[in-house]
Amino acid sequence: MTSQIIETAPPSETILEFPDNRLLIDLCGEYDRHLTHIEARTGVQILRRGNHLAVHGPADGQSEAADVLRALYDRLEQGREVSKAEIDRQFRMAGEDEPQDQLEMFAGGAVEIKTRKKLVEPRTDAQKAYVQSLFSNELAFGIGPAGTGKTYLAVAVGVNMLITGAVDKIILSRPAVEAGEKLGYLPGDMKDKVDPYMQPLYDALNDFLPGKQLAKMIEEKTVEIAPLAFMRGRTLSNAFVVLDEAQNATSMQMKMFLTRLGEGSRMVITGDRTQIDLPRGVPSGLADAERLLNRIPNISFNYFTGKDVVRHPLVAAIIEAYEADAPKA
Repeated sequence: MTSQIIETAPPSETILEFPDNRLLIDLCGEYDRHLTHIEARTGVQILRRGNHLAVHGPADGQSEAADVLRALYDRLEQGREVSKAEIDRQFRMAGEDEPQDQLEMFAGGAVEIKTRKKLVEPRTDAQKAYVQSLFSNELAFGIGPAGTGKTYLAVAVGVNMLITGAVDKIILSRPAVEAGEKLGYLPGDMKDKVDPYMQPLYDALNDFLPGKQLAKMIEEKTVEIAPLAFMRGRTLSNAFVVLDEAQNATSMQMKMFLTRLGEGSRMVITGDRTQIDLPRGVPSGLADAERLLNRIPNISFNYFTGKDVVRHPLVAAIIEAYEADAPKA
């Protein structure tokens, strides 16, 4: 039985009824921290009365808070968890209409990526459109600032396609370019030297695959993580291929990588145009690809902004401050 508004007293109060007290406890969160977070986002006050929640405050704030509370309760009824991140997601997604050309797998409105360890859900509309494009296009670009989930979601989709048999392997790559400081020669063999550059890709994989299973997949080359320079001469067939930090690929490297695409494969290119670490005067291959390929069918370009940042709220504020200070083109 879903929640419902059973009374709307003068405009100063909206009362919501939640039949299952155990779910209501999860909805409120420990020490009512979920309610506190919703209050801060909407400017309302939420009071608990038995199995009812009374929402006081501005009419628009009441409406927004009530919509989010109902959506979160419905989620709990489906056996899913509610967290601060999920509350933020509900605020971002509230009131948005579903695209008319959705894939069948998303016809119900929910966009979910199943992996071995967790269920991944986009938290903004841009992320949702991005995930849909990854499933529907053989070549997709994700362009935007750090913290918007470009690489994380791409790896999640890759793991999903691997475990469902849509592809035979995952290949993750990125340019081995230092970010503004020279680290000098690194000790060890070739793997030891390149692993520090590849660590963000390992981090994403560890979120979606059990450690022993991931280690076995890497050993068997079902999952490969390699610098961009190692891609020359290969044809990548029946694989899910991700190029991360593509803004640090040169035009020649980008062309080389894009032409590796083989039969039965899907390729994702992610990057942030504001974080180019190439030597001065060397053009970014990401910018060239964006300019040359944006009218080719079956290639999608997905863009993110500071509003799509899903890290700490300060990250979004930092990105917006730098964007505001950037020279106008």
